[in-house]
Amino acid sequence: MDASIIAIISTKAIPLFHFFDERQKRLWAATEASALGRGGISAVHIATGLSRDAIRRGIKELQEPQTTTRIRQSGGGRKTVTEINATLEQDLEQLISPTTRGCPMNPLRWTTKSLRNLVAELQQMGHKIGVTALRKLLKAQGYSLQSNRKTRDGESHSDRDAQFCYINEKTKEFIADDASVISVDTKKKENLGNYSNKGREYQPKKQPVETKMHDFPDEELGKAIPYGIYDVENNEGFVNVGITSDTAEFAVNSIETWWNKVGKVRFPNAKKLLITADCGGSNGNRTRLWKKKLREFCNKYKIDVTVCHYPPGTSKWNKIEHKLFSFISKNWRGRPLLDMATVVNLIANTKTAKGLRVRCVVDEGNYATGIKISDKELKLLDITPHDFLGEWNYTIKYLE
Repeated sequence: MDASIIAIISTKAIPLFHFFDERQKRLWAATEASALGRGGISAVHIATGLSRDAIRRGIKELQEPQTTTRIRQSGGGRKTVTEINATLEQDLEQLISPTTRGCPMNPLRWTTKSLRNLVAELQQMGHKIGVTALRKLLKAQGYSLQSNRKTRDGESHSDRDAQFCYINEKTKEFIADDASVISVDTKKKENLGNYSNKGREYQPKKQPVETKMHDFPDEELGKAIPYGIYDVENNEGFVNVGITSDTAEFAVNSIETWWNKVGKVRFPNAKKLLITADCGGSNGNRTRLWKKKLREFCNKYKIDVTVCHYPPGTSKWNKIEHKLFSFISKNWRGRPLLDMATVVNLIANTKTAKGLRVRCVVDEGNYATGIKISDKELKLLDITPHDFLGEWNYTIKYLE
């Protein structure tokens, strides 16, 4: 093809290509190549730099017009970093998890680690990723940069961060040994009946669900007390819904119910169990009945139980809060919890894109309050405190 023709095509292409997208470039080049006839594809290729395959594809599109406005072929373009590296998201979560902050009832979370530090650590683990790609990935997972805000009085516990790291290391240790790791807690009690529930859901326009003006408990319907068990390794939730009182006996019975229905099936050879829990409530570190019932559980099922408590004032960092309870709250937002069947169905149908599945049962047991455990009884429980912060970390071994 004459060099002057190639020069003319190049002169026309330079200003136009600045405004064209991929498809427009391809079609313009195909038009020029078709007009030139034999040798036109090569000439336009030399003049514009477009590949011969792209120009041929453009000619085909002109000959067989399509109704689609797609610029690229389906599946075209650069693959995402997570498609290239399947373990990237999992490794990123492991890096961030020990230092994750935020209220789990809101799925927005944030990390104290900087982008560049995270990139450096991921690269050391063998991942090819830059700051821009990591920023997009963090945003997609619900993280954002946050500044400090003066909203709290007093100081956090001096051993808080050390305990977080200890719990993280214990979790990894138990998972490596094929042992079960569960996060437990009681979700907020809910009155059953036609009461307003926070949040919104789609309804026909100007037809909101009408609920009672006041939230006085219905004595006949009662209340629901959801006690949750979250399997950290398998991303599975189990909720035992009580109807009387949130006691330590109810808490341990919920764990026992989970063990019989799920735990011992999933972990048939497990000889030990790690429980992470808050420092207060029915599973608090100073609750004697909690420890007594755990001792009974150990002896009954011949398994060692290790408990690690989160420091006071940090219950929202417990895995179950932002891995299970937050999604249950989102699933039933804006819906009156009319009866126990509604509660069970909404909990059991809670799912996430990352594979969370939840099982829910009703516990009709009557749990008495005010049960006292004497110093002598407590001593006979034979509980072994850990060398590190033994008040928060202890093991109850099975006694033959």
